[in-house]
Amino acid sequence: MTIDLHNHTPLCNHAEGSPEEYVEAAVAKGIEIFGFADHAPMEFDPKYRMGFEEMKKYETSVRELAEHYRGTIEIRLGYEVDYLPGQMDERVLDADVDYLIGSVHFIDEWGFDNPEFIGRYEGADLETIWREYFDAVEAMARSGLFDIAGHLDLIKVFNYRPEGDIRPLAEGALDALARNDMTLELNAAGWRKPVAEAYPSLDLLRMAHDRQIPITFASDAHSPAQVGYRMEALHALAHEAGYDEAADFRNRERRLLKF
Repeated sequence: MTIDLHNHTPLCNHAEGSPEEYVEAAVAKGIEIFGFADHAPMEFDPKYRMGFEEMKKYETSVRELAEHYRGTIEIRLGYEVDYLPGQMDERVLDADVDYLIGSVHFIDEWGFDNPEFIGRYEGADLETIWREYFDAVEAMARSGLFDIAGHLDLIKVFNYRPEGDIRPLAEGALDALARNDMTLELNAAGWRKPVAEAYPSLDLLRMAHDRQIPITFASDAHSPAQVGYRMEALHALAHEAGYDEAADFRNRERRLLKF
């Protein structure tokens, strides 16, 4: 079973291609369960996400595609929600969707994965930044609001890493994912970034497996050409860590399928 639950649409203002083109690309790649999880609206940082007034358009278009392609590919509806206290909206958290991905893209209000703000890394205490990031991921997991944890170690995106073993920095976050029965995505987008490796690293993925945290898969596509990107390599990474099942979601209910 090939599952790909984290993909975007042009409504986020930094993706290209129509939703139908994404689905056609997924069909061509042999993906059997394909999910849209575009950036959910919030008042903060609005230029990188849909507006609240566009939620209905987004949800309707995905449901119409699911009906149109019934029997060819299964399509799921979700949102990628920024975990940012004070900015998460009930209209998103209570939406009638298959799943919510909780992601950390901000430390306080610093968009650490945005190339516009990369200069803040220079001269910074990288261990402190990484600790603050994983503290936010832990808080996201403890909130109980989300089904899937997005790109667990996104903080490595530009390859600014602290010295030494980073595994102790992530332990609290992984423990919280396990306690709150969240699913962890393996996300191929890191291979398209300066860090040039998937999220999460094999070391962290093994820690997740030790904690019996379920996984799923994500292209994190922002164009049809990125759909299914290095999916075989993601599967190989998962197998290396000990996994042979991946999660699918319908109506916020998880099922595990062999891959």
